[in-house]
Amino acid sequence: MSPDINPLVLLFASIFTSNILLANFLGMCSFISISKDIKSANGLGMAVTVVLTITAAINWAVLRFILLPLDLLYLRYIVFIIVIAATVQMLEMVIDRLSPALYMNLGIFLPLITVNCAILGVALFIEIRSYSFVQSVVYGLGSGLGWWLAIMALAAIQKKLEKAPVPTGLKGPGITLITIGFMAMAFMGFSGMLSVQ
Repeated sequence: MSPDINPLVLLFASIFTSNILLANFLGMCSFISISKDIKSANGLGMAVTVVLTITAAINWAVLRFILLPLDLLYLRYIVFIIVIAATVQMLEMVIDRLSPALYMNLGIFLPLITVNCAILGVALFIEIRSYSFVQSVVYGLGSGLGWWLAIMALAAIQKKLEKAPVPTGLKGPGITLITIGFMAMAFMGFSGMLSVQ
């Protein structure tokens, strides 16, 4: 049975207080790697949001109408990954056709969305929490928007940090991880107001 959560509450909670990236630390590798350039971060954030929304809907339907009735739940990881890979492949072709510059900018990170653990994590959270179809789509969209917001915020902060007097020992990964820690605390500051746990 689906939990009684208003889709609007679920949307805002998945963007801010239960951000898939800053609350669950899923999808960190591409988040840290691509956040050095605002344009690329924007493109990747948009791509992750589209993939998360589409795969949340498809994976919910596959789980409810194929895997559960046929008692094939043990195949869910493989099926979820196949759905994610197919969606990313189609999105890759669309971006290559519509914006070759963005396609070149994203490089290897675009196909790597397939192995972004945030996307598989959302599919598994949807199953564990028994979300309805609408809740699943809203949760996928909100998680994507939250991921996009976080990567854009980190890219903007990193741009400012380029001109900041950061001690030599903290430059690079050190200051990036400290920044992510502060961002996580800021995003979770209102977790008592909205939560999807």
